[in-house]
Amino acid sequence: MSEPITVDASGLSCPQPVLMTRQALKKAGSGTVIILVDTGTSRDNCSRVATKAGWSASAEERPEGGYRLVMSR
Repeated sequence: MSEPITVDASGLSCPQPVLMTRQALKKAGSGTVIILVDTGTSRDNCSRVATKAGWSASAEERPEGGYRLVMSR
């Protein structure tokens, strides 16, 4: 199993986190991709992109603020 791809989109506003998520999912093809975002809007939009592409997505709040999205396929 390969190492997960981690993308830090913290501090960026939409659509940048979504574009970065789409690029990471395409690059990975399968496995695990972790996306770090600041806002609920970015969380929802990035999760939506992943599920539409056939990935499962879960989100958890980070203690320092923001969200950690884990996408897998």
